[in-house]
Amino acid sequence: MFLTKATGSLCLLKRSSSCSVICGVRFYAPNAPAAARTASAVGKSPVEVLKEKLDHGEIQPDPHQHHITEALQVVYDSIKTYSPPKPSTGIGKWFGFGKDQKVDAPKGLYIYGSVGGGKTMLMDMFYDCCTIERKRRVHFNSFMTDVHAKIHDIKSKHVRDASNTKPQPFDPIKPVAELITEGSWMICFDEFQVTDIADAMILKRLFTYLFNNGVIVVATSNRAPDDLYKNGLQRSNFVPFIGVLKSHCNVVTLDSGVDYRTAALKGESKHYFDKSLGDANASMDKLFKVLCSQENDMIRPKTFTHFGRNITFAKTCGQVLDSTFEELCDRPHGASDFLQISQFFHTVLIRDIPQLNLKLKSQTRRFITLIDTLYDNRVRVVVSADVPYKYLFSNEKLDDMHTSDEHRMLMDDLKITKDSTDASSNIFTGEEEVFAFERTVSRLAEMQSAEYWTLWEKHR
Repeated sequence: MFLTKATGSLCLLKRSSSCSVICGVRFYAPNAPAAARTASAVGKSPVEVLKEKLDHGEIQPDPHQHHITEALQVVYDSIKTYSPPKPSTGIGKWFGFGKDQKVDAPKGLYIYGSVGGGKTMLMDMFYDCCTIERKRRVHFNSFMTDVHAKIHDIKSKHVRDASNTKPQPFDPIKPVAELITEGSWMICFDEFQVTDIADAMILKRLFTYLFNNGVIVVATSNRAPDDLYKNGLQRSNFVPFIGVLKSHCNVVTLDSGVDYRTAALKGESKHYFDKSLGDANASMDKLFKVLCSQENDMIRPKTFTHFGRNITFAKTCGQVLDSTFEELCDRPHGASDFLQISQFFHTVLIRDIPQLNLKLKSQTRRFITLIDTLYDNRVRVVVSADVPYKYLFSNEKLDDMHTSDEHRMLMDDLKITKDSTDASSNIFTGEEEVFAFERTVSRLAEMQSAEYWTLWEKHR
């Protein structure tokens, strides 16, 4: 996690190891000890745990979920006696011993399907069953943020020979892959998605090194492997990664046509306020006052210093952030900024969300990343918006996708003409935002539920 010291009396969020099942999805405290998270699955296989959940009425019978569990069982059985060597270190590393050595590892699993079907629940169930030390469960956005930070760190420490005038090529991806492998030989990725060109350009090299080191990958995604980075900028450079991924992971789909998050909602929400139905600001003020009464702090602004930048919020109280859509999404925040927010605050109020559309692609993209990050870290969210959550995104077509100054400047910088293939990339059309917002709506629905909201109270 990229946590930096913040001004004011901020402390890191501490959460207990308790868990809860909401809408068929199991929740844990993200920082809970591994032993606590695996307690209910120790000595059991994925198929056995699924049967217990069904017997106890925790989830509903679903043949699609049963099929995925059987596929996870295959991976579980294949790694029982598997333990890859750690990457070479010490003097042998520098003299090239073991160079380009490939480890013959069992295949992992790539699970894709529509939102709310239970992919994350099943992967977490599998993760808990695997009683191995070098394992990691991480949201893909957080993982790539960590990778870019490691690349930056290794580049900054690399010393070039000033006396040598010849080119001195240096690839920081391999040492980054070795660092990752040293910590984990099994990685479970939640929400595997590729929307950033910087990620797309390094994934083939990074995962080739990881797989050669014996890393096993289990991943969930809303997209099939062949649709990753669909219509992305310079996608031809990304396509070889798809082959690498499919050669090391079996691919299965979970698409029951049921969104268990929205299906389980009952009654009116008290945490999403539609401004067209009443005084949303007054409702938000009242709830913020209640939340402040539970904090040992005063209402005040706070500033975070993150990667050398100051991020200021005008209104906070302890671990509660009262913010606006403008503060969070109009400013150039990235995934790592939202990740830090999720570590400092257990509740975030987001006021005045407009109806989003393709004219607001940058803000929409940030909002999707924000909700993904808060959801993955189980942060409570209170919202006031111009429209109900189901209509928060308006998929209206624009007359000309390339008329904005931002698009024209980017196309000029990349030497892209209006008639070229790259001119129809997601970055200009907003197709990825349209696809991803379905997941955002589903998660917003679950974040309104009483079960999700009270989860933190059980941890206090």
